[in-house]
Amino acid sequence: MKVLKFGGSSLADAERYLRVKDIAMACHTESGAAIVLSAPKGVTNALSLLCDEAASGKDYGELFAKLNMVLFGILEDLQTNLPNFKSADLAEFIQQTLNELNQHLEGFALLRCAPEQVVAKILSIGEYVSVNIFSQILTSVGQANSIIDPVDHIIAEGDYLDSICDVSASKARFTDVDSSGKQVLIMPGFVAVNGAGEKVTLGRNGSDYSAAILAACIDAECCEIWTDVDGVYNADPNQVEGAVLLDKLTYQEAMELSYFGAKVLHPKTIGPIAQHHIPCLIRNTLNPSAPGTLISNEASTKWTSVKGISHLDDMTMFNVAGPGMKGMVGMASRVFEVMSRANISISLITQSSSEYSISFCIHSKDAAHAQDLLEDSFALELSNQLLDPIEVRHDLAIVTLVGDGMRHSEGLAAKFFNSLAQARVNNVAIAQGSSERSISTVIAANKAKKAVRVVHQNFFSSLHSIDAFLVGCGTVGQEFLGQVARQQASLLERNIKLNVYGIANSKKLLLDTKGIDLNADWANALQNSDKALSVDTLQDFAHANSLVNPVLIDCTSSSAIADQYPHMMESGFHVVTPNKKANTASTEFYQLLRDTVQKTNRQFLYETTVGAGLPVIENLQKLFYAGDELIKFEGILSGSLSFVFGKLDEGLSLSEATNIAKKNGFTEPDPRDDLSGMDVARKLLIMAREAGLTLELEDIQIEPVLPEFFDASGSIDDFMAKLPEIDSHYADKISAAKQEGKVLRYVGSINQGKCVVNIQAVNESHPLFMVKEGENALAIHSHYYQPIPYVIRGYGAGAAVTAAGVFADVMRTMPWKQS
Repeated sequence: MKVLKFGGSSLADAERYLRVKDIAMACHTESGAAIVLSAPKGVTNALSLLCDEAASGKDYGELFAKLNMVLFGILEDLQTNLPNFKSADLAEFIQQTLNELNQHLEGFALLRCAPEQVVAKILSIGEYVSVNIFSQILTSVGQANSIIDPVDHIIAEGDYLDSICDVSASKARFTDVDSSGKQVLIMPGFVAVNGAGEKVTLGRNGSDYSAAILAACIDAECCEIWTDVDGVYNADPNQVEGAVLLDKLTYQEAMELSYFGAKVLHPKTIGPIAQHHIPCLIRNTLNPSAPGTLISNEASTKWTSVKGISHLDDMTMFNVAGPGMKGMVGMASRVFEVMSRANISISLITQSSSEYSISFCIHSKDAAHAQDLLEDSFALELSNQLLDPIEVRHDLAIVTLVGDGMRHSEGLAAKFFNSLAQARVNNVAIAQGSSERSISTVIAANKAKKAVRVVHQNFFSSLHSIDAFLVGCGTVGQEFLGQVARQQASLLERNIKLNVYGIANSKKLLLDTKGIDLNADWANALQNSDKALSVDTLQDFAHANSLVNPVLIDCTSSSAIADQYPHMMESGFHVVTPNKKANTASTEFYQLLRDTVQKTNRQFLYETTVGAGLPVIENLQKLFYAGDELIKFEGILSGSLSFVFGKLDEGLSLSEATNIAKKNGFTEPDPRDDLSGMDVARKLLIMAREAGLTLELEDIQIEPVLPEFFDASGSIDDFMAKLPEIDSHYADKISAAKQEGKVLRYVGSINQGKCVVNIQAVNESHPLFMVKEGENALAIHSHYYQPIPYVIRGYGAGAAVTAAGVFADVMRTMPWKQS
């Protein structure tokens, strides 16, 4: 015979009962079935609330009426859907039950309290209604059945509302129960009787436990727990995308997972089935064909190491410490005796090797009571300063990694704690049992969801997440979003999930918890958004959605945004940017950025600040990591000026070349921003600082493209109209260079610690001679690269190549890419 337990589900109650009937009948035909039922959905909660409201003197009439409607509504639905269903006797039973309930509630209202021995009777009403309804359903289809009342069979001890079963004593009472399989046995879950003959309950959601007890008492071949999920997952599927269904768990693994918060199975359930070696199968009422998860002595061959991650919320940690702890025999036992006498369950214990302190976690609901008891029990030690004031830390959670195979796998603890570091989670306390079957850490409750997601990703998933937020919707920003939209699907095929969760401009911020659809009209959605950009808003969003790997992408040229980079990294974001303002601010701010990178373990990536999409910064850093040293640097660092000066070689005037560059989008909207030389100076300063030089922007000597005598004031149109005035000036320069076999190039150079941006005439032997058409080129003379320099060359103008460089930096923020 098999024991099948059925709980609430998302189905309507009548439909649920009919589905249970089908599953139970199929099982009974095959091997005989004993059915354990919980209350109809929501009924136990309603009963508990009715007790509270009556005891506090509130009007509970409306809630009582709703309960009446629910119970009689089930009968009406079954009468409609089941032709031979006879509801008259059930209606009388339910009415009598409700009348008795009302009498108890009236008593609570008079007493202004709800005695637990009476509450236990009330809370079990739903289970008794369930079994009577189900018995009539089976009778209506001609199936013989019998109801087992736990009060006659299951002995328990402890609190009225959270008792523990004595399985041996209970089993002796089942000798008169016919478990031959001739009839279906039906038993209400959640209910037992104590030694005084009083009805007690087995704790909320205790029907699983009841099923395990029944299975042990009748020597069932299997205990099946039917829920509304396909089995036990390695993490909560409601919180972790990609949670994996486990095929098998050992009893010990299931105990660890359920104890530390896996909600699919009640922690008490494992004891009876493990003691009597009864296999337990977790199955889905909504999907009966699913194989489920088997809990037995048989270990999984598919998942051989870590089985799952679970967490307990609403925890409080106590730390008892002081000089009186060290060497004082019995101090720890006194602490735990206090908790035991108060029937307070301890979830985790850790003690320092110095014996100076002992810490333990309990559920927060018991925290105030526990603190009072400890302070009373240790009043003498506290007053004589043998103990420090008892430290209490609230709002904590316990995250636990579980698996039998963990003891045979090296490096799991390191991987676990590295994952927590990646999630920027601090460990408050750590505990590992000698069995090495689980590792637990106590962390801040508001970090638990993110911690579980990151740990799950690192242990069970090959999927890497990049959670992007773009600031700046100009030419480069829009091109970047277009590239992401085109690449998202192919990246996902390579196990990289790149979602853009936020887009911002100078006035508005658009956020979407599911990721913004870049193929939709996001620009209009941004325009209609009522949010404004702030680091705190982004941080709150990332935290609320437990984003694993948030990346802030700044495609503006704003100093105000750049000034916030340290705050962004401290808030958990990597920063990727083509914005040169941060790296060319003061030396103090430049160093602050590097210090923040180290302190926060975040990445600050700015490859596109020099050379657009060319791998300049990364290659330069690699050289210096390898012990190289810069001797001299020369580079064409502006794609727009590369284009303009290349056109001068072809015989165009400066004004003609600038007009073409502006129309092609190579220059800034105001070409004076390029022709001033300041953009090149900023890039050169970044190169110099990467090479270890301590310089400020004002230390760079700049020769603008526009000569001093030229009046560059006025609007952009005025400026462009006046620009031909200097064509003759450049014609003379070009002619003089040509006579020497040279061409003009706008060059940034570093030599002997000095940085210069100027117009140079170079011959054909110079590495920058052939660089034009918008190309960038950088010639690095170093100890490793001489006399021939290390040259990096390629296109450095245009939104596409810059956006591609930004995209490449974003891809470097994947966890496995991080150094």
